[in-house]
Amino acid sequence: MELQKLHYDVADGIATITMDYPKNLNAIDERMADELSYVVEKAEHDPEARVVVIKGTPKAFSAGGDIGYFYDLIKAGGTIDMDGLIGKVGKVTNGLKSMSKLVIASVSGAAAGAGFSLALSADFIIASDNTKFIMAFVNIGLVPDTGGAYLLAKEIGEKRAMELCATGRSVGAEEAKELGFVYKVVPKEELDEAVAKFAKKLAAGPQISYKDIKKQIYTASFASANYETYLNDVEVPTQHECSNTEDFKEGCSAFMEKRKPEFKGK
Repeated sequence: MELQKLHYDVADGIATITMDYPKNLNAIDERMADELSYVVEKAEHDPEARVVVIKGTPKAFSAGGDIGYFYDLIKAGGTIDMDGLIGKVGKVTNGLKSMSKLVIASVSGAAAGAGFSLALSADFIIASDNTKFIMAFVNIGLVPDTGGAYLLAKEIGEKRAMELCATGRSVGAEEAKELGFVYKVVPKEELDEAVAKFAKKLAAGPQISYKDIKKQIYTASFASANYETYLNDVEVPTQHECSNTEDFKEGCSAFMEKRKPEFKGK
């Protein structure tokens, strides 16, 4: 596959996936989802890759879904069908979680919506001190996708996950570390160095041990709890319902028009 929105490089046992589409802050549209799925599969089977790093740009890890695309469809009177996209991004997050190699998310700037969910799919998150994590879906009348609600509830518990998903408030890097889903916080100018140092340490470690530790934790936390079933049987239909509401159209329009949404509950 020709990569248009991200890069895949391997050096010294470290595979680096860099989302690099600043035009829309690395929003995860169908093209980005296809490319992510391709490189996740490539990294899994790459004999030169012992550790995987996924990162964005300094301004944004990923701003989530491409709201501008949805807004254009709404204004044109087109039908919004997210089912295919939701299925694709779920495959990406499940691929990272079930991968036999350890995954580090290097996060700077905005990690919103699906971008937040994608970061949660890593085994370790190292965040710069300017990072903001936002389960932003509710702000435009949607539910979390890309595994977000499931992953967050597993990480920080039901009540805290409910707060972040239902309020859509931003969480700074230090609070994220206190909540337990961020491994380490560093000054933004030190992020690349900190990630590289940790990745090199893991790349030099016992790979079979890492693989089997990850298999144990995935099985205990996700496979036995039917993560894939959740993605297919809960996440896709609930997002399908929300994406066909007037509230979603209003939420998208308000976001793009920089005004407060007026939700009607229909």
